[in-house]
Amino acid sequence: MASRDRRPGLRRVEQIMGTAISLDLADDLPPATLHELAEQTFGWLREVDARFSTYRDDSEVCRFDRGELPLAEASADLRAVLERCADLWRATDGFFDVYATGRLDPSGYVKGWSAQVASDRLVEAGAPNHCLNAGGDVRVRGRSATGEAWRIGVRHPWDPMATCLVLAGTDLAVATSGVYERGHHVVDPRQGTPARGLRSVTVVGPDLGLADAYATAAVAMGPAGTTWLAHLPDHHHATITDHAHLSHSPSLPVPPRPPLAPGDLAGAVGDMRRTPDLSGQ
Repeated sequence: MASRDRRPGLRRVEQIMGTAISLDLADDLPPATLHELAEQTFGWLREVDARFSTYRDDSEVCRFDRGELPLAEASADLRAVLERCADLWRATDGFFDVYATGRLDPSGYVKGWSAQVASDRLVEAGAPNHCLNAGGDVRVRGRSATGEAWRIGVRHPWDPMATCLVLAGTDLAVATSGVYERGHHVVDPRQGTPARGLRSVTVVGPDLGLADAYATAAVAMGPAGTTWLAHLPDHHHATITDHAHLSHSPSLPVPPRPPLAPGDLAGAVGDMRRTPDLSGQ
């Protein structure tokens, strides 16, 4: 389908979880249906923010952390997230640790998980072509409004207006964890200090919650995170060191570089001091 034959679709952006979350619905559905789907999506994300925010004293996760809320009385979502985070702690040899900062903070899983749930619900509701970008954690399904595969830009670390590589696909979960916006905020749980060595990690896989957690764990590992990611089944990665060296798995879905059509750039993640030539890598 040529770009001039764009489906109408709908685009909407809201500030939730302390970041901009954008939704691009690319199905040719009635406007009222698209608006209802968007409202349901953002309603769910607002619900997650209210329940899991570590910045709201009255959030469920904060009340649980202070011992005011017994686990037996917690919501099914909180119990499921805590169980999954415990699984991830074991799977990452303790580097994904929701208590690494000394208090309960499952944010390294929750943002990706909530966007994945929202995307799954959109598919079930009859909107299989969409992009949901939750502050750089991106879930794309189907095709963009132009009929092409979605293209996801990996952000240049020292130039926020540029990209260092572009990913493309019709069913991708792309998560990043980096220090270019919030500084060295990921803690190495073994040292109890901010992790250093990897400036940014991008993980691509089938599930955004897992990709989000794996990216966080790799940053916590420091330079060893790149080797760990290379042995992670069913996932692809790109890492950028503090010294601006980029490496990525050979199977990373990097397409040829034709000019981008307006609106085809689905999201921005990643980091790099200067844009590399990735051809042949």
